[in-house]
Amino acid sequence: MQRTLADALETYGPIMRRRFVPACKRAKLAFPPQKLLLLAFKDEKKLEVWGAGGGSAYQFLADYTVQAASGGPGVKRREGDQQVPEGFYKITALNPSSRFHLSFRVDYPNKEDIAHATVPRAQLGGDIYVHGNRVSIGCLALGDDKIEELFPLVAAVGLKNSRIWIAPCDLRVASAPTPHADDPWVTQLYQRLTLALKPFRR
Repeated sequence: MQRTLADALETYGPIMRRRFVPACKRAKLAFPPQKLLLLAFKDEKKLEVWGAGGGSAYQFLADYTVQAASGGPGVKRREGDQQVPEGFYKITALNPSSRFHLSFRVDYPNKEDIAHATVPRAQLGGDIYVHGNRVSIGCLALGDDKIEELFPLVAAVGLKNSRIWIAPCDLRVASAPTPHADDPWVTQLYQRLTLALKPFRR
């Protein structure tokens, strides 16, 4: 049976509120936050949750261990390479009836991925999600209990106000891997990620 978004929010909304109402209070943010930013670090297998009010700076709310994420450092280049993408992404859809429990979609390939593609657009792949369960091919799996907290939060904040940045490692404390010599755009992407992440100190 297909589960609707309303069904999922009725079931898992209380779980989310038990986690994030106190977290917002500690961060001196109204609940739900007006803006949501997820920071994913592939090497450390971590995902951090940051929220902000209208004109306020982002505040740390929670972190999760990524239970599964295939591939290694480096951008996603094509369908089937099993890489988790890297870059600055929007969250574009909520799937309350995912075969991986609950999920929300990352907008890979974005304009930057398409602009620097080495294969035709149709071969870049897609369907990259943050989801439950503990298996993944190109996605970020958090486990069912954790996605039950995060999925309703994304819904509460709204897709248009939610973003996810995915980095090869925690560039606040580690150096970026060295991309292949013929990929200067990846070096530039890592430089931009490093600069963007600097204000996010816990």
